[in-house]
Amino acid sequence: RARQSEQKRLRNKIVKTRVKNVVKSIRTAVQETPDPEAILKELNFAKSVIAKSSKRNAIHKKTASRKISRLTKLVNASRKS
Repeated sequence: RARQSEQKRLRNKIVKTRVKNVVKSIRTAVQETPDPEAILKELNFAKSVIAKSSKRNAIHKKTASRKISRLTKLVNASRKS
């Protein structure tokens, strides 16, 4: 059981790090990139990564939903201004 837990912990760590990096890339893209199409493309990729991490139980379903919602809100706000 200890070996299984360690493997799962490492797998979850990789997935969570990927989620953090993708969220960070969206936030920097919103501030720096003037092209809304590129940001939307990156947002769709981020949504996919977050949803997959939720599906694999690395993060909770509602946490994933909240992250996606906040990123979408951020991108939409940046497109208006």
